[in-house]
Amino acid sequence: MSMERYHIHVSDEILADLKYRLHHIRWPDQLEHSGWERGTELSYLKSLVSYWRDHYDWRAQEAELNRYSQYSCNIDDIDVHFVHERGKGPNPMPIILTHGWPDSYLRYQKIIPLLTDPASHGGHPEDSFDVVVPSLPGFGFSSSPKQPGFNNNRVSEMWAKLMTKELGYKKFAAAGGDIGSGVTRYLAANHPELLFGIHLTDIGIIRNLMNASGQANLSQEELRYKTSASEWIALEGGYMSIQSTRPQTLAYGLSDSPAGLAGWMIEKFRSWSDCKGNLQQRFSKDELLTHIMIYWVTNTMGSSTRMYYENSHSLPPLGYIEVPTGIALFPEDILLPPKEWASRNLNVTRWTSMPSGGHFTAMEEPELLARDIRAFYKPYRLGNRN
Repeated sequence: MSMERYHIHVSDEILADLKYRLHHIRWPDQLEHSGWERGTELSYLKSLVSYWRDHYDWRAQEAELNRYSQYSCNIDDIDVHFVHERGKGPNPMPIILTHGWPDSYLRYQKIIPLLTDPASHGGHPEDSFDVVVPSLPGFGFSSSPKQPGFNNNRVSEMWAKLMTKELGYKKFAAAGGDIGSGVTRYLAANHPELLFGIHLTDIGIIRNLMNASGQANLSQEELRYKTSASEWIALEGGYMSIQSTRPQTLAYGLSDSPAGLAGWMIEKFRSWSDCKGNLQQRFSKDELLTHIMIYWVTNTMGSSTRMYYENSHSLPPLGYIEVPTGIALFPEDILLPPKEWASRNLNVTRWTSMPSGGHFTAMEEPELLARDIRAFYKPYRLGNRN
């Protein structure tokens, strides 16, 4: 393994090609007065693409991304891109933050300074962290797997190598949401000796709950959750079914059309966030477009969707997790689990119900999330001797 500095620079040719495509979009029609109920609204997407074409400045966003200390190293034949920002305080605790889909490592951009330098943001210097934010394999600036099998479990093994062999930490903290929650849970299951604890903003749809034929042991709250999960999958899970079964078929359109890529991603940011139907209440156009650009300029939307296939076809069972677990739930996130069910699967030592926010927690409510992460790990600071 060899770690190198990483600097983002997209070629002028890629940007020129994108500009051409944005000027030559063939739009579909839309039923009158249908809004967002059948998918991404045509008028909204046209306005976003117009801004993308005429006003969005990738070079300015690129410079902002390059303000962070970024590196690349090869682990299991994957070139892993990651941010590594050192904490400003006595004996910072190392933490690895794992993103999901359709966001990217950019999910954690706002929270990095809140964790590395809490004293400058209403906290205490002794609560600082060394923050590591990798891009998942096949997402953004990390290279794509050439062989099958890169699921949450496989990635968790890569993260253990990144934190210990590459960065030299003997023990560390881990946090994540969406796919990042799954990776973090497998990391805890496979390497509890490496972790102070794990912090999650969701626990996904627990497979053995959905597949349980006998329900006698489930509480009424758990039965309601199972029903809600089934209904959500039926009404909102079409993307998941496609990406879990035929990601390659989907990849052709999303890799060829920037408008198609934006339409596929934007609908999830609207549906899963606490934006009350108005994306601009939570995200600026630049913020949304930079997420889209990370996938477009690296041509990794196809490889990112394959993660769903791998998790559906090759993921080993996950048993009870003994590692201390903090869970922060945001009210507009997908399928908030009952505490009773979470405690059947995880050693829950902190449970926080947030007043606002949705699925993209660190983007929507960075201060709330940072405070909860700092509070959860505070009792474990005495063991931080890296």
